[in-house]
Amino acid sequence: MIKIVGIALVATFLALIIKEQKPNIAFLLIVFVGCSIFLFLVDKIYEIIHMLERLAVNAKVNLVYVETILKIIGIAYIAEFAVQITKDAGQGAVASKIELAGKVIILAMAIPILTVLIETIIKLIPN
Repeated sequence: MIKIVGIALVATFLALIIKEQKPNIAFLLIVFVGCSIFLFLVDKIYEIIHMLERLAVNAKVNLVYVETILKIIGIAYIAEFAVQITKDAGQGAVASKIELAGKVIILAMAIPILTVLIETIIKLIPN
């Protein structure tokens, strides 16, 4: 975590200095550092996904549901990352559209899980 914070702070200070002369380069620097931090975290994300899949197998949970939930989480993170970049670029309108698209896609992907959940609840209710 210290490495990530250190890189982010150095990039922020550099961007502030460069922004006065070349705002486009400063923006590209921030985007590059943001992507680099994301790539730095890929190994940790893989470990978390692998652990969750093992837990699901041990608990005898259908892997389709676990994979769907992981995809939903991934979409949420990617959408948030894109929203922040577009806001940093001063494109708030585009950012709000990305946010909306992410929410709609998440809702569409969650429908099968919600259906199974509702069916399970209905089965538990006595006639």
